[in-house]
Amino acid sequence: MSEANTRWGILYCPKGRNSKQREKIQKVLDERLVQYDFVQSESSDSVERLMTMLIRNGYKTIIIVGGDSALNDAVNCLMNEEKQVRDQIALGVIPNGIVNDFARYWDIKEGNLEQTIDSLKQHRVRTVDLGCIRYKNKKGEQCHRYFLNCVNIGLIADVMNLRKQARSLLGSHTLSFIASIILMIFHRMEYKMHLKINSDVVNRKVMTMCVGSGPGYGQTPSAVPYNGMLDVSLVYHTEVVQVFAGLWLLVTGRFLNHRSVHPYRTREVEVIEAKHALVGVDGRLLGTPEGSYRITIEQEVINFLIPA
Repeated sequence: MSEANTRWGILYCPKGRNSKQREKIQKVLDERLVQYDFVQSESSDSVERLMTMLIRNGYKTIIIVGGDSALNDAVNCLMNEEKQVRDQIALGVIPNGIVNDFARYWDIKEGNLEQTIDSLKQHRVRTVDLGCIRYKNKKGEQCHRYFLNCVNIGLIADVMNLRKQARSLLGSHTLSFIASIILMIFHRMEYKMHLKINSDVVNRKVMTMCVGSGPGYGQTPSAVPYNGMLDVSLVYHTEVVQVFAGLWLLVTGRFLNHRSVHPYRTREVEVIEAKHALVGVDGRLLGTPEGSYRITIEQEVINFLIPA
């Protein structure tokens, strides 16, 4: 067995310029006598390049130190490989992102390094599902993107875009989030959508839709990432006051209790039309696909390390 088969390949995705977190992680790894090689990304493009390098060099345990977007880059890179290659690889996470929803689902908590690394050493593997959105880009090319957590269409994806723009001006993650929520009040609040979900056809104005293989940042709280199904939360137009009531239910884990939320469980969502509605995938803006697109589920395709 080659050395890379027993060593961990660790892909570190820093939140900022602070190197203290990396030093803390390496200290705990050394204390636990973990054999590892450490690489650091500088951008989402470098995550895919470094992930490919780790796969090509035979690492069978690859740990992502990052959030949902970094995990998304990693699984999309892994899905470019043949099944026999990816079946030999176990993917783990040490949460270190702006949003760590998928890690939180498994009760992997940011800041609890010792417990997380001890758990990763147990090498308990769960094969999880991936959702997939298949669409055409502005050049008319057929594209697809896998997701562990969710696809957002409409208002929430718009908030992601506003937050990105605010962050480029304000710098602070917290200030940009607050600013994007305030700007949301003055922004487009509904989108004309034509959807097919199971036998239901929805052809009306919709505020936002979340399609989740995972918890969907609280919007698909009943989703299970290993049952071969997608959970869908469809939110019709509501008053501004009710929007904030919905945000409170979202924060407190009771989003499905809002009267404007219509839940579904399905294996496929067909978006026949969603005019001007932005799309976000695992917390990262995808943009606006051209024409119709489909969201499907692929069951048990990624080996993921979960707590013992």
